[in-house]
This record gives sequence, C-alpha cells and structure tokens, in this order.
Amino acid sequence: MERIDYRESGHLAIIELCRPDKRNAFDSLMLRELAEAYTRFEETPTVRCALLCARGDHFTGGLDLGEVGPRVAAGQSLFPLDAVDPFDLGRRRRTKPVVAALNGYCLTIGVELALAADVRIASDDCTMSQIEVARGIYPFGGATLRFPQVAGWSNAMRWLLTGDFWGANEALRMGLVSELTPADKLRDRATQIAKTIAAQAPLAVRATLASAKAAITDGFDCEAKRLTERAMKLFETADAAEGMRSFLERRTAVFSGE
Repeated sequence: MERIDYRESGHLAIIELCRPDKRNAFDSLMLRELAEAYTRFEETPTVRCALLCARGDHFTGGLDLGEVGPRVAAGQSLFPLDAVDPFDLGRRRRTKPVVAALNGYCLTIGVELALAADVRIASDDCTMSQIEVARGIYPFGGATLRFPQVAGWSNAMRWLLTGDFWGANEALRMGLVSELTPADKLRDRATQIAKTIAAQAPLAVRATLASAKAAITDGFDCEAKRLTERAMKLFETADAAEGMRSFLERRTAVFSGE
C-alpha cells in the first residue's frame, strides 16, 4: 500500500494514514487502500481490535476535493463493492471494534472516520472542522447522521452549519472524544486502550458492539428482545467457560475466540 500502512501486533491491527506531506489528505487511492485495510482487519481471525492513527503532525486535512470530487459528482463508488466500508455505512460493515487516535488537524472526512469508530482519543492540540458548507457541499460520510446522535442536535448544528473550527476541549465537552492526552502520549494511550479491548473475549466484545449498534439502528425495544438470546449463545462458548474458570481460580483469563 502507498497511502495506508497496515500491520499487526498480536491481536491488534494498526491502520496508519501515511501521506504526511499532504497532511494525510484523502485521494481515491488512499480511500481504496483504507477500505482494503479495514477488510483485512475484519477477515483476519486472530486480530480482535484495530487502532486507526496517522503518521505526522495531522490526522487528516480532509478530502482531496480536486481529485475525489469529480468521482462523487459522477456517482462513482469510492470503495470496492466487496470491501468493508470504513465509514460503516455501506453494504459490508465491520463487526470488530476500532479505536481512533486523533491529532493535529482532523477535518471533514477525519471527523467522520472518528464518528464511525468506537472509541476516540484526541491530542490536546487537535483541531476539528466539518468545513464542507464553506465549499458548497455537505458532509456525506456520516456526520449528519452521527454527530447529532453523539453530541446533541444544537451542538452538532453549531459546527455542521457554520463550518467553523473547534478545539480538543470542545470535542471532549460534546462527547465527541472520550479523553484528551498530550500529543506525545496519544499513540501510547490509544494503543493501551486498543490492547485492553483486544485482550477481552472476542465473541463477547463483538456481541456487545453488535447489540449497542442494533439499539440505534433497529430501535431500543427491538434490541431489548434480543438481549437474552445473545447472552444464551455466549454462555455456550469456550470463552465463557474460561471466563468462569479464571474467576474461580483468580487469574487472568486467556480467551481463544471460541
């Protein structure tokens, strides 16, 4: 890959944006490679969690509109149809958790990738914006769906409709990120969280993620009816048996994902 660095460390996948000379701006190649990285993460059984991060001083300066814009205007797909959609909107979606580490400029598509992730950590110098309205377009990567859901209607519209920039403290206040760290500690802290997730029972993690997402997409009452069914399936797994043994033996559980 030219724009994305994908590597694995134990049960963790590291997906790194690697176009620092362009502030990690997304062109068509970078979008395709990101989808390929997410697909590899999803399809590798031994990998349980992913860390989405960026090389250089900025997470991303946004879309390379001059290159990507004409494709969008022509109705062309930005991702291979058989790949996992990094925005978690398309036909194929991931079932494993992603932790996003946000630094420097995190603009437009960067905010939307963060909103599609499950845990978001930001450096205290991070600056964000959904600047699309100032360019004559609108956020079409999920911000209109998820930003109001995460931050509340008025908070989201304050930024979506003005195109203004907001800082890390405002992102924390709105619940857009769960914590802030100094810039030089960001990668370590995000990695620590991702590794902690990866150390848990993978089937249980995926069931938890699926249930939480379904409560949003299918509705509270619909998912409430599935809770016992999901639990029953997990109680039958080898990991559930290992969890109980480790509890009784007062040791750290070692999960197999079975």
